[in-house]
Parts: sequence; C-alpha cells; structure tokens
Amino acid sequence: MKTFLTSLGLAALTSVAGMAQAADDLTLQLKWVTQAQFAGYYVAQDKGFYGDEDLNVTIKPGGPDIAPTQVIAGGGADVTVEWMPAALSAREKGLPLVNIAQPFKSSGMMLVCLKETGVTGPADFPGRTLGVWFFGNEFPFLSWMSQLGIPTTGGADGVTVLKQGFNVDPLLQKQADCISTMTYNEYGQVLDAGITEDQLITFKYEDQGVATLEDGLYVLEEKLDDPAEVDKLARFVRASMKGWKWAEQNPEEAAMIVLDNDATGAQTEKHQIRMMGEVAKLTAGSNGALDPADFERTVQSLLSGGSDPVISKHPGDGAWTHVISDAALK
Repeated sequence: MKTFLTSLGLAALTSVAGMAQAADDLTLQLKWVTQAQFAGYYVAQDKGFYGDEDLNVTIKPGGPDIAPTQVIAGGGADVTVEWMPAALSAREKGLPLVNIAQPFKSSGMMLVCLKETGVTGPADFPGRTLGVWFFGNEFPFLSWMSQLGIPTTGGADGVTVLKQGFNVDPLLQKQADCISTMTYNEYGQVLDAGITEDQLITFKYEDQGVATLEDGLYVLEEKLDDPAEVDKLARFVRASMKGWKWAEQNPEEAAMIVLDNDATGAQTEKHQIRMMGEVAKLTAGSNGALDPADFERTVQSLLSGGSDPVISKHPGDGAWTHVISDAALK
C-alpha cells in the first residue's frame, strides 16, 4: 500500500509539473503563402525561440483565398500579419484591429513598367493599363492615384485598372503597361522571365512618398484587456523579433528553414534566398516597435484619397499600441 501511495504521489507530482511547464498556445495567421517574407516567424519556431518563451506557436499560411482580417475576426488566429491600409480599413468598418508590433520598417511595393511602353514617369500613367492587386492590397495604389489626381475609371485622362493575379503574366503578355510587384518577390519573377533591368522602369512607393506600412502584427482589442494575453503577446513579439534579426544575419540558412516549412513544395532555393536578402532590407532598422511617424505617414496617405479615400477619418492612437513591444524589449 505504501509503495502504491508513493507511486500515486509521484504520478500526481509529475502531472502537476507537466501542467506547470505546459506552453501557451498561440496561432499566427500569415498574409500570404509560406515564403521568406515571413522568415522571422519560421526561424523563431525552428530555433526554439518560441519554446524559450514557453510558447507553442502554430503558423498558418495564407493564400489568394484567405483574408487575414476575416480569419482573426472569426477566431481562427490570435495574431495576424497584415498591411496597415487593410487593417485600418477593416478597423473603420468595425473590426477592432490593433497594431502591436511592426517588424517591417520599409515598404517593398513597386509599380514596374516596360520601357518600350514609353512610360517614363507618373505623368505618363493616364491612358495606360496598370495591373493592381486587390484583396486589400489595392489601397496604397488607389491612394497614390488619388494624390496624383488620376482617375482609376479608365479613359484618356485616367488609368484602366487590370485586376492582377498574384503573378507577372500581364506584363509578360503585354496585357498591362505596368504591374504591381514586391521588391522581394514578383520583381525577381520578371527578371527570371528573361526581361533585363534596363528594359524596365520601376516606381518604388517609398520613393514616391506614398509608402504605407506592410506586414505589421495585429490583434483584436479585447486581447489587450487580459493581462495574461498581454504577457503572452509580449513573449511572442520578443521571440519573433529575435527570429527576424537572426534571419537578417543568416539569410541563406533562414531561406532554407522557410523551404523546410513549405508543405506545397512550390518554392525554390534560389528564389527564397533572393527573397530573404530583399526582405532583410525591409526589416532592417526595426526593433519591433511601431514608429508613430510611420503610422502618421500611412494614415495621411490613406486619407488623401480625394472623393474616395481608403479611410474617411483618422483612426486615432487606439489603432496601435507600444504596450506589447515595450514589454517585449525589456
């Protein structure tokens, strides 16, 4: 009986210890498919940075039919990676999204045109067909056109908007004069198709003064009312930023970690290594905390949409917080 009770006691203690050591679950919804755009999170998982923070993180890839804002609204994720224009638009429509961290300091968005079209600057856009991504990615473009005073309804004085798939076919097939690309992704696809850089003219949104913040981390406001959730989110941001800085310093290995997590097998080593090198330029300079000046620049860009702005009023300081990043940086 004594042996039985001793065994029972040890089993109970083991159970309690196991419960005490149980990691906190957290689900992250990515904006797009598994690729080096999200390397920091995969690195944090692979290198045990999340485990060091007592976190069990599930990373859910996105895709053309997945809207991150809808996923988090439906309870399918605790945190989502989203572009600020889409997040602020969703917030104005009633989804209380809050930016808790901003790993990406710079924008990678560009409009790329074939020189043979005769486009040399924004003044040449009227009368042209421009490829634009939708599903929330159109907001920076629409804001830019509004600031230029160029209608997006076609005609000689406006631009014809081609709803672009997430590929570069409209440029290659001459269906559009210019297309949307990211420095770290589609631009490389254009080059891989045999078009040289000197055959292209590029317009970086950063250079045009209309860059908006991309790939921030967002949660629903209610998460910030729970001290336990705040603590969990701070640990998540701390580990994620550790992953991002490691990826910046070790781009090739980070790309291989991404490839190991690509269940589709669609990504290639060459493309992911190049992508990681470009993404590292965008995360450089960020410690995870949102720069209020970058937030204001994004808001003002979105507000300056003429008769059809992306957002109709300033979202206020409640759209972002330093509570999580401040705790993460301690």
